[in-house]
Amino acid sequence: MTLPASRPAVAEDLVLGMSPGVVCEPASVEEAAAIVGESCRSGRSVVFAGGGTDLDVGARPETLDVLLRTRRLDRVVEHAPSDQIVIAEAGVTLGALARALAPAGQRLALDPPLPERATVGGVVAANTFGPRRARYGSVRDLIIGVSIVRADGVVARGGGKVVKNVAGFDLPKLMVGSLGTLGLIATATFRLHPLGEATATLLSAGLKARDVAALGGRLREAQLEPDSVAAFRTGTDRFDLAVRFEGFARGVDEQRARFAALVARDVRTACDLLDPAAAGELWARQDATRRAGTFRAKVAALPASLEKVEAAVLAPLAEALGTASCVCYPTLGFAFVGGEAADAAAVAAAVAAARTSLSGAGGSLVIAAAPEPVRAAADVWGPPPAAVALMRGVKARLDPQRRLAPGRFVGGI
Repeated sequence: MTLPASRPAVAEDLVLGMSPGVVCEPASVEEAAAIVGESCRSGRSVVFAGGGTDLDVGARPETLDVLLRTRRLDRVVEHAPSDQIVIAEAGVTLGALARALAPAGQRLALDPPLPERATVGGVVAANTFGPRRARYGSVRDLIIGVSIVRADGVVARGGGKVVKNVAGFDLPKLMVGSLGTLGLIATATFRLHPLGEATATLLSAGLKARDVAALGGRLREAQLEPDSVAAFRTGTDRFDLAVRFEGFARGVDEQRARFAALVARDVRTACDLLDPAAAGELWARQDATRRAGTFRAKVAALPASLEKVEAAVLAPLAEALGTASCVCYPTLGFAFVGGEAADAAAVAAAVAAARTSLSGAGGSLVIAAAPEPVRAAADVWGPPPAAVALMRGVKARLDPQRRLAPGRFVGGI
């Protein structure tokens, strides 16, 4: 049976080197539901794609019969400025959403790289984020409602604006990071924040890892509220620390002055206020660093352990990659490393050693993108978490026939 809104696959439709049997681009949630339901009933597997910015995340799907692209699901369904919420379809890009919200002086405080490609559904499914997580939190903190298309083609809703629930599940949070293995995210409802009246970015160059970690702690102790904190690795145990404050002009001036004084007192180094052009270039550099290389990994560890992570994880990975780009979010405990994996065996060995080092302190390393030789030598997820049995149970409830992105998630889910 021919599926609605279908076409043959082209080069841009490859998912980790796999070509789908057919590509569907529905123009409505109802059409998407019909495609998912018919595909699963006929035994075909389905993978979902938005802007494709995070399609390299996760394992290769076991099978790929149908690729459902969401880019035509591009409506802002509702914006209630007084309630500070927005409902958007899965294919709305973050850039388009920002332009829709700006006239009301509001924004969705999610800032992953490539906002003109990254879509609402993809950001939720991949649980991606940017440096503004330091103040506003992650997707889980901002999402309040969701509608999904289940494997049987039924549209279910949970959280804010509830019409039909999936009993027993916190559906919005369940869909965050699910990589399309539990259902198609059709719409998402988010809480919004006001746009800042003023912004200021300060840069301290040439800091050691221990100084970066210490300043992260000092920020909390001083009750400063930076919008973003990012440390660019510039060499072995050397980082350039960028801190951005946003909000009312008077508050921004006061906070940046207090932070500059804190740096002068505790690290005894310069803290430069960047002009708007230089600040724009720096945060664009942050985005570019996150996307650098055909090998990319996300490292998670306790914020205070940056010095140990630098010695046991970042430096060995950089050596294995030859030339590596790295940016850390020191107040959050995340680091992103990228480069070219010319020696797949060396990179895989560095990944294994890093995971061993991190596991003792509750940390992790997830490969976000990698050439096939590295994927063959190193599991992209690493050892399954203790909750993997629970995850499998949720998958069995929502997709019992394993038709949705089979094998993409941790533990082969």
